[in-house]
Amino acid sequence: MSNHLNSYDLLCINAFVGNVDPVDLTVVLSGWQYQVSPPTIQCHVENALSRVTKLERKDFRLAGAGRTDTGVHAWGQVAHFVTPFNYDNLERIHAALNGLLPADIRVREISPAVPEFHARFSAEGKTYHYKIYNDTVMDPFQRHFAYHSAYKLNADVMREAAKHFVGKHDFSAFANASHNDGVPNPVKKILRFDVFEMGALIQLEVEGSGFLYRQVRNMVALLIQVGREAIPPDIVPKILATRDRKELAKYALCVPPHGLCLVNVKYNQDHLRLPSCCPTSSFACQQSIAKSQNITLVNELRFAFEDALAAAASDY
Repeated sequence: MSNHLNSYDLLCINAFVGNVDPVDLTVVLSGWQYQVSPPTIQCHVENALSRVTKLERKDFRLAGAGRTDTGVHAWGQVAHFVTPFNYDNLERIHAALNGLLPADIRVREISPAVPEFHARFSAEGKTYHYKIYNDTVMDPFQRHFAYHSAYKLNADVMREAAKHFVGKHDFSAFANASHNDGVPNPVKKILRFDVFEMGALIQLEVEGSGFLYRQVRNMVALLIQVGREAIPPDIVPKILATRDRKELAKYALCVPPHGLCLVNVKYNQDHLRLPSCCPTSSFACQQSIAKSQNITLVNELRFAFEDALAAAASDY
């Protein structure tokens, strides 16, 4: 045991199975933020860490990059913890954690971290994807991971409307009122907001400096109404200008959480450097952080593969 605290970061993945009967599941999950009932991702990770490190929850101080709501998926959730132990074999710790976690939560990588690193406060941006399955009949294989819109959506006008979100704006009108009353800084910067069509799937990808509670789902909800051609694309700047959540409610209600996925968290590169005399990252954490920039291409290839399978099945 060393005389100082050592810091480690975790790259996690979780996938919810949607509104199924809890009796059929080993565990029902409810977002990232710690709570005992119903159990959250943080709760499960902390329980596993406690068993592996033999420390109490208050001692390793696990913190995530941000909270996710019940039903929201995460491919790139990042967390960090501290420990008085200097582990020389992170792969063993990694395997032990995953052996204790439920099947729908996995630690993808574990790496040593510099003392300055904080999963939340070192973050410089996040990327979210929202999937919409746009066909008359819902694909049962997509039902837990995509919102179903039987009404045909016009992706071109959705794309036009999404451009109005790009830039620095006050997003008070797109924040959940009960969680953002008195928020000191509702101004966020959206770097890109893309709309991709992949067969029956429409994937919305938004990257920004940060997001207010339910901001992404509220923006998607408005874009869906634009896609239905119920309202014009230029409604976006008009609603933004009001800074009033009630104005958005006149046109759209928040979309369900199961179509949303936290894909990537961007960090200050100085905080990602490995500390000196540290053990090797388990499963190449630093390389994978760089690879996460290509997640869009990976998704496109996966969707193309799914479309090919569907086309092949229709031939029989």
